[in-house]
Amino acid sequence: MQLRKVLVTGLFTAACALCAAQPAWPSRSITMIVPFPPGGLADLVARPVAEAMARDLGQPVVIENKPGAGGGIGMAVAAKARPDGYTVLMALSSLTVIPEADALVGRAPMFALADLRPIARFTADPTVLAVRVDAPWKSVQDFVDDARKRPGAINYGSSGNYGTMHVPMEVLAQAAGLKMTHIPFTGAGPAVVALLGGQIDAVSTGPVTVLQHLKAGKLRVLAHWGNAPLASMPDVPGLKERGLDAEYAQWSGLFVAQATPEPIAQRLRAAARFAAQDAKVREVINNAGSPVLYQDATEFEKYVQADARRMVDVVKRIGKLE
Repeated sequence: MQLRKVLVTGLFTAACALCAAQPAWPSRSITMIVPFPPGGLADLVARPVAEAMARDLGQPVVIENKPGAGGGIGMAVAAKARPDGYTVLMALSSLTVIPEADALVGRAPMFALADLRPIARFTADPTVLAVRVDAPWKSVQDFVDDARKRPGAINYGSSGNYGTMHVPMEVLAQAAGLKMTHIPFTGAGPAVVALLGGQIDAVSTGPVTVLQHLKAGKLRVLAHWGNAPLASMPDVPGLKERGLDAEYAQWSGLFVAQATPEPIAQRLRAAARFAAQDAKVREVINNAGSPVLYQDATEFEKYVQADARRMVDVVKRIGKLE
């Protein structure tokens, strides 16, 4: 009996020593991958969120922009990262489109939606249709009428094939019977720069990306893809108000590799919640034109799955792109 007691005590002591040897998480900096260049919604949300999460976690959260393939390159990096919580992803709604697009064009998938675990949603905005202030279209009806008269003559920029700027324009084209020319860029920032510079005619993007240029008198916003007035652009009509059955929301949210241990995922959820409630984060994002619409992991996962089901139909309607 005494020997058994000694053995049990020894094992308990060893286990405690092993637990004590494990460093508290996080013990070093965390990388937040933004799969688009600076200037777009993902980057604009990621920077204040990363700063707030760093304050809550006690370790730096470093932004790493990895653009390309409509966000697919950076998303794939995050999906395949070591599942230790030190790599997180600030994704946009193209996350639900890219795997289906890969299957449609017959290429090896960059990642699967199941490879990533939702942590929190921060924003969810309808995209807006923006043109230069010197463009001939004063309303969305002007734009649609001209596009119908001149098939393929009007071009628009996007963040890449099947991305969050491409899909809504295709939804509009299908609803209105239009043919426009798609010109992909590496992200919203470069596409908006091209619009301002006169290289393209229009973009559909989140309000955050174009609000400053709207206020500066450089761009005109003709319509949005939502069901209710936008807080940052209350006078801009919805496409449905103009008789066009076109709807699309561009959301931003935090993800981590699916196999990340539960305690680490829970700690990230807590830090994301702290960031979403932080006054500075809310001020920065609200001032940029996108109110914080936070969802915790459980609710956000349901939202992502529902969005993915909708996007399957949209991608199939777009069809295979060369």
